[in-house]
Amino acid sequence: MQTATSSNIYQLSEEQLAVRDAARDFAQSELWAGVIERDEHQKFPAEQIKKMGELGFMGMMVSPEYGGSGLDTVSYVLAMEEISKVDASCSVIMSVNNSLVCWGLEKYGTEEQKQKYLPRLCSGEIIGAFALSEPEAGSDATSQRTTAEDMGDHYLLNGTKNWITNGTTASVYLVIAQTNPELKSRGINVLIVDKDMPGFVQGPKENKLGIRGSDTCSLMFTDVKVPKENRIGADGFGFKFAMQVLAGGRIGIASQALGIASGSLELSLKYAKERKAFGVPIAQHQAIQFKLADMATNIDAARLLCLQAAADKDNGADYAKSGAMAKLFASKVAMDAAVEAVQIHGGYGFVKEYHVERFMRDAKITQIYEGTSEIQKIVISREILK
Repeated sequence: MQTATSSNIYQLSEEQLAVRDAARDFAQSELWAGVIERDEHQKFPAEQIKKMGELGFMGMMVSPEYGGSGLDTVSYVLAMEEISKVDASCSVIMSVNNSLVCWGLEKYGTEEQKQKYLPRLCSGEIIGAFALSEPEAGSDATSQRTTAEDMGDHYLLNGTKNWITNGTTASVYLVIAQTNPELKSRGINVLIVDKDMPGFVQGPKENKLGIRGSDTCSLMFTDVKVPKENRIGADGFGFKFAMQVLAGGRIGIASQALGIASGSLELSLKYAKERKAFGVPIAQHQAIQFKLADMATNIDAARLLCLQAAADKDNGADYAKSGAMAKLFASKVAMDAAVEAVQIHGGYGFVKEYHVERFMRDAKITQIYEGTSEIQKIVISREILK
């Protein structure tokens, strides 16, 4: 399979290649062995996440000043793909911590906020969560029912958040809430909420189709007293904050989808060379060859879109369109590649020990979270119609 390293468009640096190889080695040596058990029993990969923190994968783009790895977004994309080839549950925990929590804190937080939270988030000592979605505010992020009433020196937080990745295991949450409803999106704030604040309760883990090693739950806030110093940015900055971190988060999820697709192809290539039908390996049958050719072509195209979005972010260019394109396309490629991988494996594809049925289940969520595919099309169309 042709990789980005052989491309004339993106010549990866030695450091970027080293990051990719380190992520690949970790995924193969530390994640592969127990991934089926974690999926089946919805077991959170606590030990693995701690090791990822020690290796620098939980705060990849954070400055070393705050305990991060100080790497670029391209390196992050490469690492996300390798981790996702093996365990998409680990990669979404990694993505949320990197893209939505650490990046947002370093970009927009106060010095005190950065010093307090980033070193522990980057090291894997604690993990973070991002709380935007609600029962009636998923794709329509402006319709926040969770309220943060301004009480002078603190906010009083009330409401419910749904579908929160790292919901039961996080120690710090970035919560989006409405303070001034009359201002609509300009009246929304983002607050740092610690897990032990009185009145804050995490619901039970959702029993999900895929990414089952990742914990997802609802959060309930009842008169939670949040100090004013826990607000990120100026009053009313919350909606803009959410859109900015989600734009970068889409690059992470696009890379996750790319990894699921790449993993599906790698297993399919291996199986097609070993499995025989009509006296020859099925890889010699044109029907299988064409499936593999389509998978490889689409995966390479998705990788280039991910690298373009990452390069745009690193170069200070507007990455709203490129990030949305990467997520839209890569998530479709992930779903298509995983379905074809099951088909290539035949009956074995329906059996857990061959992994591809898990890839198929994991792939679907990449078309839904951090902005559905339909939302990505809205973002793209707005950008090209400007």
